[in-house]
Amino acid sequence: MYLHAGNNRILRSGRIIGIFDLDTSSRGDDTKNYLRKAEKSGLAESAAEELPKSFILYEDDDGKTVRVMFSQISTTALVSRTNGELK
Repeated sequence: MYLHAGNNRILRSGRIIGIFDLDTSSRGDDTKNYLRKAEKSGLAESAAEELPKSFILYEDDDGKTVRVMFSQISTTALVSRTNGELK
């Protein structure tokens, strides 16, 4: 199955590691640093034309690289789109 993350971006649901609320999970310094490093190293992309509400950690097609996708869609809506596939 696939997850539409917004702005015509689609991810394989089997590659998703987690879906996180940007406001609550980016309060910690470790998360801020991780997201900042991912952006600097080119491992982050945006599926948001507006301010993002969430971010998705997922494995790249090689199964070895973890990437970040920012989305304007809420975590609740993203999880519901997976039809219970994320556990």
